[in-house]
Amino acid sequence: MVTTQDLVLRNFFRERIVLGQEYLPKDGPVLLAPTHRARWDALMLPMAAGRRVTGRDCRFMVTVTEMKGLQGWFLHRLGCFPVDQSRPSLKALRYSIDLMVDGQQLVVFPEGKINRSRGPITIQQGLARLAQMALRKGVNVQVVPVGLGYSEAIPELFGKAAICFSEPMTVPQFSRDGTRSFNNELCERMHAAEQAALMAVGRY
Repeated sequence: MVTTQDLVLRNFFRERIVLGQEYLPKDGPVLLAPTHRARWDALMLPMAAGRRVTGRDCRFMVTVTEMKGLQGWFLHRLGCFPVDQSRPSLKALRYSIDLMVDGQQLVVFPEGKINRSRGPITIQQGLARLAQMALRKGVNVQVVPVGLGYSEAIPELFGKAAICFSEPMTVPQFSRDGTRSFNNELCERMHAAEQAALMAVGRY
């Protein structure tokens, strides 16, 4: 926390803006569902929703390819663990569900990769399914849509960064229509949160 939040973030960005922090649940299992616009997202989230704010760490589910080499070592220290998006292992899924059963705070980027397009948000099905798997175990997970925005599309030194949290959602019991409706609403809330973040940094 000292390295990433007090040194790196504070010295790279001249301003770090947090909106909607009152929507962050302080207890119970939480799935943070952020937009993914830069590698800085992995530092902004713990700064705005981590131990100093909620009393618990952010645990990140990231792709296998991002957990290699020096970057992988660093991400592991940030609380990340790998998952193969094309073929998720039972071990990774069980670990994710165990975190939620334990009342932890899990971060899943629903878009699956960094996306700098200003077009409509499209998400994968994994987040809803993960929450539904936890629900089958009697664990009601709160899903918090999150939007991130930077003063430049590729963040630059002494630029601005903003993160906006939206009101928590609850995932429905598994059904095609219910899951589709949930994902559509999640996309809309992520987009609205991102627009608020972009407005805060002057890019709206």
